[in-house]
Amino acid sequence: MIAMEDWVTIKTLKSKNPKMSYREIARLIGVSHHTVRTALERDGPPSYQRAAAPNPHLDPFREVIFEMVNLKRFRGSRILEEIRSKGYAGGKTAVYRLLSQLKIESAKEYTPYETPPGKQSQFDWSPYTVLIGGMLTQVVVFSYINGFSRFQVFDGSLSQDQGAVFEAMENGFAQSGGVPHRVQTDNAKVFVKNASRTNFQWNERYLHFCGHYGFEPSRSLPGHPWSKGKVEKPFQYLETHFIAGASFVDLLDFLTKTKEFQCKVNNRVHATIKTTPEELITKDREAFSALPATRYVGAKEETRKVTSDCLISYNGSRYSVPWPFATKHVWVRLSKGYLLEVYSQANALVASHKLSMKTGAVVIEKSHYRTPASNSASIQRLRLLFRERFPNHDLFLEKLLAQKRINSRYHLNEILQIAHLYNHGDFALALDACLEYNVFSVRFISGFLEKNFQQAFDLSRKLSLQEGIPVAAGLQRNLAEYRISTDDIAQTQHELPFTNLSITPATEGA
Repeated sequence: MIAMEDWVTIKTLKSKNPKMSYREIARLIGVSHHTVRTALERDGPPSYQRAAAPNPHLDPFREVIFEMVNLKRFRGSRILEEIRSKGYAGGKTAVYRLLSQLKIESAKEYTPYETPPGKQSQFDWSPYTVLIGGMLTQVVVFSYINGFSRFQVFDGSLSQDQGAVFEAMENGFAQSGGVPHRVQTDNAKVFVKNASRTNFQWNERYLHFCGHYGFEPSRSLPGHPWSKGKVEKPFQYLETHFIAGASFVDLLDFLTKTKEFQCKVNNRVHATIKTTPEELITKDREAFSALPATRYVGAKEETRKVTSDCLISYNGSRYSVPWPFATKHVWVRLSKGYLLEVYSQANALVASHKLSMKTGAVVIEKSHYRTPASNSASIQRLRLLFRERFPNHDLFLEKLLAQKRINSRYHLNEILQIAHLYNHGDFALALDACLEYNVFSVRFISGFLEKNFQQAFDLSRKLSLQEGIPVAAGLQRNLAEYRISTDDIAQTQHELPFTNLSITPATEGA
């Protein structure tokens, strides 16, 4: 290699004597004319690069590392984890020295800033193309992160419309255990109607959502990504340690593993706070506001009238709802881009179906319909069943039989039919209300319960996939709405497979 002094001399001679030939310069310095040509063609001075020393621990993994760097785009920490799981017993210095010789894209940095407990959370999302069931599929991953504790909630969906965004934010509140004072977002249309500084306008429906949950909206100014760097930077970790190189059996597998990754993130020591987000979230929860009793229902949630045969129409197909809602109006919304959820007028989740990909399909859940056998029960049998279920309400039974002498069997049968749809204590309160108002009819009981209490339907799908959500002090909302167990996931996968994004409804027919 040419010495630095020779390179400077060659450059100087040529600049002062442009007509001097390579051979004349070589003769003056005492080097070959090829060395002169090479020196003059270089843009910069020569530099010494130490050749990589053989490493018996690292050498067997060189090809694997090359693939992870250049094809899978893994970060150094991920590569170190991968090769250690494959048997690498050497140190990390040799690994990073090798990586420095390869082309690795540098991550864009953001300036962090700190907020007190419960003050601010940040929300964002990013689309990814992943391998699901052997097919490349675009999914959206939402990220909700609490600024003080760095406790993060990931949520997946096939959609990124406003309904999906609001659902993911609600899941973030619920799984964090409360609502922060302020939520920082970007200027997406679901949040901002006009992003200009001179005529800025929030999206009106987003303001309604903020009012329902009681937090202050806050946005990052265009060109200032540092202001939500806490939520931007974790996407890099998600991409390099979860998305890159991964494949999934179906969508439920993707959602389940996303939650497993979330648990891993919240239980690792964070470089800035020097502890785990799981430990620090308790301080955030102490400062959070309580969640409202019901989830948000906006003007764009669609309403449907249930037919007398307990069906509603959605996108050209029909879906069953529980029989007490026949001929009534219900709310419908699409969850995670593939799950149709049905809510009562009291804002209670009463039915859940995977969206059918077939136009004209009829998706039936048998439990939504009454058991015909009970209709043939005698009045004596019905009285016995009522006393077994409500042993302390003989007075109600006597007055019902006296007031409804002609059709007492009908009312008693209907009352027993809807009794299993509500908690026992709530239903007992409805029976007491009948005694108070001296009204003994199934219509009165049904209306009283629908207005005052939430149904207790046994649904296989709730709003979230995370188990064991802790309840903050003073929290009013029942977080069981957001929970689904591992057994529920396994049962749902068995009964309603979601393979290759081709949805098979529970029952379909013409």
